[in-house]
Amino acid sequence: MLRIRLLAAATLLMLAAGCAPSLGPPAPGRISPVADGAFSAADFAWSQAPGRNTITGRLAYHQGPMRFTCAGASVILTPETPWSRRRMAILYGSADRAAQPTDAVRARTPQAPPGDSSAFIKRTTCDPADRFSFSGLPNGAWFVITIARPADGGKAASVALMRRVVTRGGRATTLEL
Repeated sequence: MLRIRLLAAATLLMLAAGCAPSLGPPAPGRISPVADGAFSAADFAWSQAPGRNTITGRLAYHQGPMRFTCAGASVILTPETPWSRRRMAILYGSADRAAQPTDAVRARTPQAPPGDSSAFIKRTTCDPADRFSFSGLPNGAWFVITIARPADGGKAASVALMRRVVTRGGRATTLEL
């Protein structure tokens, strides 16, 4: 009798598992982490395709009453891959968004996974109004990074700002750092 109950319970479990919804592939821009996080140029290939997406950004960073600027600074757009996501987490303490002293980020660089993604990075310059944009982007997730310094030229330390952003559907994405 016990054996029949166990067999019936096992059969019900297998049937229920067969009816469980499939989660499907990850959402665009979401990448499953890999155990070693090793650099792979193939992981970046998606970012080289032409696209119809745009990222338009503006720096609005403050520390209390002190306003910061990125005018004239480079703004970097790095494609998200398992390697770059791990690198952001180590350098910035987050893979979503961060504002860290520039010197602290540089000091963590030796701990970040090695690799050279420079061939896949897109660059622009922050204009005098602290605005920047990237166009012709494919669907996917990216890390926007820039350095901000005190707008009044004060002696406060510069800040490295990073934020993850997703592009899709041929739309313009507006972002504020």
